[in-house]
Amino acid sequence: MSKLPGVTPFPPADGARYRSAGYWEDVPLGRFYAEVLASHGPRLALVSGDQRLTYAQLLERVDRLALHLLERGVRPLDRFVLQLPNVPEFVYVYFALQRLGAIPIMALSSHRWTEINAFVELSGARGYVVCDRQGDFDFQPLIAQLREAHPGLDLVLVAGEARDGAISLSELLSIEPALPRSQLDSVQVDPDEPCVLQLSGGTTGVPKLIPRTNNDYVYNTRAAVAVNDVRPDDCLLVALPIGHNFPLACPGVSGFFLKGARVVLVESARADDVFPLIERERVTHVELVPALLVRYVNAPSIGRWDLTSVRVVNTGGQKLQPEVKRRAEAQIPSCRVQEVFGMAEGLLMFVRLDDPDEVRFETAGRPVCPDDEILLVDETGTPVPDGEIGELLVRGPYTLRGYYGVPEYNARTFTADGFYISGDLMRRHPSGNYVVEGRKKDLINRGGEKISAEEIENLILSHPAVLDVACVPMADPVLGERMCAFVIPRPGQTVTLADLTAFLTEKGLARFKLPERLELTDEFPLSKFGKVAKNVLSSRVAATIRGS
Repeated sequence: MSKLPGVTPFPPADGARYRSAGYWEDVPLGRFYAEVLASHGPRLALVSGDQRLTYAQLLERVDRLALHLLERGVRPLDRFVLQLPNVPEFVYVYFALQRLGAIPIMALSSHRWTEINAFVELSGARGYVVCDRQGDFDFQPLIAQLREAHPGLDLVLVAGEARDGAISLSELLSIEPALPRSQLDSVQVDPDEPCVLQLSGGTTGVPKLIPRTNNDYVYNTRAAVAVNDVRPDDCLLVALPIGHNFPLACPGVSGFFLKGARVVLVESARADDVFPLIERERVTHVELVPALLVRYVNAPSIGRWDLTSVRVVNTGGQKLQPEVKRRAEAQIPSCRVQEVFGMAEGLLMFVRLDDPDEVRFETAGRPVCPDDEILLVDETGTPVPDGEIGELLVRGPYTLRGYYGVPEYNARTFTADGFYISGDLMRRHPSGNYVVEGRKKDLINRGGEKISAEEIENLILSHPAVLDVACVPMADPVLGERMCAFVIPRPGQTVTLADLTAFLTEKGLARFKLPERLELTDEFPLSKFGKVAKNVLSSRVAATIRGS
C-alpha cells in the first residue's frame, strides 16, 4: 500500500514477478541518476544556448539545489508543480526533487490558472516551480493567485525575478548549502512510491495525474534506450516540451544521460532555429510529433543546413502517415524514421530500426517489454480475431494501475484484473507490430497535444450567450487535428469566435486548447442512444471546409 493516499499500487504478486524478471531494480530514481551522472563526470551532458555543462557540473548543481530544498524541509512524497520550458533549470529541479523523493507534476509552460490550480488542489502540492515570465505572459499574478487560494503552497521557486516571498533558483544555485552532501545519501526513498506525476490526455475535464513509480520509470527508460540505438557519443535535440513523457524518459533526456550522451535543449521548435543547432551540435536523434516533422520536411531552408548527422527521427503522440516517413528519409538520407506509440500511462511500442521498410512505414511498432500484456477487444470486452480492429487494453511492469486520486474514474478505466482501458483502436499487423486505427475517447489531438473536448465544452457552457456546445476535431494537414466548436446560442443571442476565445482566455485556459473554428447551429444531430453524434458534426465541418 502506498504511503501517498490516492495512489493505486501494483499488486504484490505482480511486483514480485517484475523483480524476478529484472525489470524492477529497487533503486530510487534520484539515487540511480546521481550514480549515472557521477559515472560520466567529464563528458559533455547538456547544451542550452551558450551554456555547456559536463556531467560533473550538472551533478554539482543538482546536489546543491537538492541540499537547499532539504534545508527548507522538502521530504519524500512532497508534491511540486513543475512548469518550466526547455531550459537547464528544468533539469536541475527535476533531478534535485528526485534526489529527495519529492514528486514533480509535469505541467506545460502553456498551462494557466485552470490547469495549475487544479493540479495544486488535487495533489496537495506544497511547491510550484515556474519562470517569472515567458513570452508576453507574466507569471507573477498567477503565483499570487495560487498562493492566496492554497495556503499550503509554501515553496515557490522562480527562474528569473522572484518577488513576494518566492525563491530565486539562480540564487540557490549560487549559494553554498549549509548541509554536507552526505545528507542526500541519508534520504530514504521507497522505490515503489511515485517519482513523478505525468499528465494524461484524458477526456474528462483537466488532465488526470499519472503516478509513475521509481521502479517503473527507471525500467521505462532502460527499455526505450534498448530499442533506440543510443550510443555514448550521440546527441539528442529536445524541441518538444521537456516535461512530456516522450522527451523526458522515452528515451529522452533520461535515456541519453543513461548512456553518457549529450542533450541539446531548444525553446523554439521553428525549423530555422532547429536546423542550425542540428548542424552545429551534430545532433543524431530528434524526437518530434508528426506536425513538426511535416513542417521540417517542407521547410524551404532544409537544404541549406548540414543535417547528415541525424541518424534517428522518433515521432510519437499521433499517427504518422507513411508518405511523410518516406519524404523525411528522402530529405535526410542519413536518418531512419522510427515511429513510437506511447502513453504517459506507461505502454511503449517502438518500430524497430531493423524492421523491413514496409513494416516501418505502415505500423506504430510493438511493445518494448516481453511482459507488456496486450489485449484488443470489441464492445463487449471480448478479444477480437487477429488482424481485426479492437480497443487496446494493456497491463505491464511500467503501466499504471490507477490515476491519482480519482477512484470513481479508475473504476471505469481499469478492468478488475488491472488492465488499463486505453480508448485507442488498433489492429495487429501480420509482422507482429500494431497499427493505430483511431480512438474511442473524445479527444482532439492537436499536434500531439491531447485536448479533452469535455473540458472545453464545460468552460464554453459558462458563456452567457451559449445554450449548448459540442467540440469536435477537424482535419489539418500540419497539426493533424484542430478544434471546431459547434455552438447553439441562447435565444436572441449570438457569439463570435473572437468573443469565445477571449472569454476562454480570461478563464485561464491554455492557448493551445482554444477552438480555432466556430460553427453556429440550431440543434445537434443525435445518435440512436440520444447522444450528440459528433462524427456527423466532424463530417459537416469537413464538408464546409472543402466547399469554401
